[in-house]
Amino acid sequence: MFDVAIIGAGVTGAHVARELTRRSFSVCLLEKADDLCMGASKANSAIVHAGFDARSGSMKARLNVRGCALMPQVARELAVPYKNIGSLVLAFSEAERKTLNELLGRGQKNGVPELEIIDGERLFEREPQISHEAVAALWAPTAGIVCPFELTLAAAENAVQNGAVFKRGFDVIAAKSDESGLTLIAKSGETVRARLAVNAAGAYADQVAMLFGDKTIKLEPRRGQYHLFDKIANDKANSVLFQCPTKAGKGILVTQTVHGNLLIGPSMEVTEPDDTATQSAVLNKVLEVARKSIPDLNSREIITSFAGLRAHEKGHDLVVGFSKANVRLYHTAGIESPGLSAAPAVGEYAAEEIAKRLGAAPRDDFDPIRKTVPLFSSLKKAEQAALAKANPDYGRIVCRCETVTRGDILAALHSTIPAVDIDGLKRRVRPTMGRCQGGFCGSICAEILADELGVPLTEITKFGGESKLLTGRLDT
Repeated sequence: MFDVAIIGAGVTGAHVARELTRRSFSVCLLEKADDLCMGASKANSAIVHAGFDARSGSMKARLNVRGCALMPQVARELAVPYKNIGSLVLAFSEAERKTLNELLGRGQKNGVPELEIIDGERLFEREPQISHEAVAALWAPTAGIVCPFELTLAAAENAVQNGAVFKRGFDVIAAKSDESGLTLIAKSGETVRARLAVNAAGAYADQVAMLFGDKTIKLEPRRGQYHLFDKIANDKANSVLFQCPTKAGKGILVTQTVHGNLLIGPSMEVTEPDDTATQSAVLNKVLEVARKSIPDLNSREIITSFAGLRAHEKGHDLVVGFSKANVRLYHTAGIESPGLSAAPAVGEYAAEEIAKRLGAAPRDDFDPIRKTVPLFSSLKKAEQAALAKANPDYGRIVCRCETVTRGDILAALHSTIPAVDIDGLKRRVRPTMGRCQGGFCGSICAEILADELGVPLTEITKFGGESKLLTGRLDT
């Protein structure tokens, strides 16, 4: 029996798992998909928010500000790319300047450091390509950007390296309580026993709660659609650029990514918890609104479009705490923006509360440093040459767009939590992520996967399930 079983291996579940392994807990991280970070955490704006937007006194405000403060150290410990580029909320009228003053006051009340309103030459020196209709901006220097998948994977791997167990393909469909603990039952029939469960199921957190007899979580999933631009557009924005927020949310933003692309979005549509379809009319509107901030956005530089989900809770706050309906259930639900920013703080907060409930001493042997292999593209030229000489697989480029080698791919297939499909490789080491979107490297990745997994090419999938790339040979 485990002390704690976490349902959902998104960014929140992974950080809860990592923080729990700082103590003498046995921990199991359960994921229904074939890989982690396949739900709400997979596709978002990748922003580490400063914390000025959330209502003062809310869990969002508290955990956002704390998460933002923790992120630089967490990123260093987990070897995750993070850039502290700051954010600007642009005002395009005097009425919107008043909104900036409101955000400034709220941010100061929330404890966000170094906030200030800038305008004139100072604003355009910082962001020379923004619209000249901008009259002022709220500058938040503590904001930044991070890779959602790498942050999730790294936290989960560090948890596993500290003793946690990761189970993929474990779709919890029932939970039974008895005097000694819980039995979690998967769709496959497999079971896991635990003293306590953590609900980190993203857009499905309300459905998971009901398995435990808790009907208090009321989610309204919201879809956000994005455009990703080629790296040649990266110089359009030096900071995260927001427009003044509305009742519907933070609106359309323009930002760099940690890997050198440019990202714009998201839209907002209320939808189902698995609806990640994109719509041309919505995406055209996203581009139109983003041009209010950066007029010189060229649609020909877009390399892909996608949609993500936000697990909006109708109480408009993060739900973090023990269930009132079941003493063996702990909620981390309603984790919408700024959930990515707050993830390290949610993990810290949840672990402290669970430790008080179950009783667990800190471990002397916890290692916060994630053991991983650096990407070939991140090395200096001399280091690359030495590595390729020592291991010829690092001298064979598979993905030209992202400079991904065969050695990188093999490392991803033999890591602490290995990839098992094309998208798993994509998220770990970035083949198929570049301008050609897998046109050159996709087939090579499939062949390497088949060889290493010892299965036919017809069994290789894009993202698990029935997403098979091939059905058979043309001559059969």
